[in-house]
Amino acid sequence: MRIDKFLKVSRILKRRTLSKQACEKGKVVVNGKEVKPGHKIKVDDIVELHFTGGTVKFKILQLKETVKKDEAQSLYEILE
Repeated sequence: MRIDKFLKVSRILKRRTLSKQACEKGKVVVNGKEVKPGHKIKVDDIVELHFTGGTVKFKILQLKETVKKDEAQSLYEILE
């Protein structure tokens, strides 16, 4: 699954357009490397998302094409 789609499906970011822009601006890091929106992710990857107010670091637990709102947090685990 692409990182931009995962960020949207998991509801970490509200829209895929926002996740694409975050990747293009270098605010998304997977396993220590800045990635583009089309970067393929897998289970157990560590993702860092840099915001103006700080950083969110999480581990990918599952990959699903669609999930309900209350199941979205089961896709990842916050590390910091």
